[in-house]
Amino acid sequence: MAQSQLSNADFERLNIDYGESEKIVGQSTSYWKDAWRRFRKNKLALMGIIVLLLLGFMAVFGAEISGKNYKDTDLMSTNLTPSAEHWFGTDNIGRDIFARTWDGARISLFIGLTAAFLDLIIGIIWGAFAGYFGGKVDEYMMRIADILSGLPYLLVVILLMVVMDQGIWTMIIAMVITGWINMARIVRGQVMQLRSEEYVLASRSLGASSSRLLFKHLIPNTLGPILVTLTLTVPSAIFTEAFLSFLGLGVPMPHSSWGVMTSDALGALRYSPYQLFFPAFFICLTMLAFNVIGDGLRDALDPKERK
Repeated sequence: MAQSQLSNADFERLNIDYGESEKIVGQSTSYWKDAWRRFRKNKLALMGIIVLLLLGFMAVFGAEISGKNYKDTDLMSTNLTPSAEHWFGTDNIGRDIFARTWDGARISLFIGLTAAFLDLIIGIIWGAFAGYFGGKVDEYMMRIADILSGLPYLLVVILLMVVMDQGIWTMIIAMVITGWINMARIVRGQVMQLRSEEYVLASRSLGASSSRLLFKHLIPNTLGPILVTLTLTVPSAIFTEAFLSFLGLGVPMPHSSWGVMTSDALGALRYSPYQLFFPAFFICLTMLAFNVIGDGLRDALDPKERK
């Protein structure tokens, strides 16, 4: 077989400027802008934010919208089903459930957010110092955390109720005593991983103090796991409040919370199930909203998901 001969006419010359290949085509963006872009694509997480904003709005203005007072009792209007007069019905002593629901939302959200915020502060400081200094400091600090995590939670609450008056701050203190430990362990692990990074070693070699390294470099770079853990801590605190209130260790009368309302409605479950439905529904809705936001943040802040 004759071999075909190729000539220069059989080829087309391409004019390529190799300098063009060094140009950055895409627009540069920061880590947090990229995380927000990916978070916005999660419709379920955005829906969770909207739900929480609506719950917060109703917690502040819900009782005023109905025109009812959560304290008012009317023994002539007990156990009424939902109607135009009482949107969520009334309980066994004639109190408007709609007004009580949003007063309970105010207290439940306050307890959950405050307990989570205190857990955040204590956990970050404790975990950051333990992870940064390591050695015996880390050993002693984490053994203290292990001892506290081994305390029976319900026993701690009951002892506090004996020593202190029953109320909102007693519940918050009881939650915070052991609630910060999970946050501290997460921050400790992140700081131990980051303290050997090149930029930390460079800052230390330039004379940066330990406090500057912690609060300028290490803790800001652990914000991703911290935010995800925080969004999961709040619903846990709300559920704990509901559990304690269900056991009769909640806020005192005349105030209510969703947990107190579920406890009060249990006796009327057979003939007035709506009294239990509304507080239980909003507890579940709030926990679901925080959980989907936490899942969205976890996906958005995961460096492996960056494109």
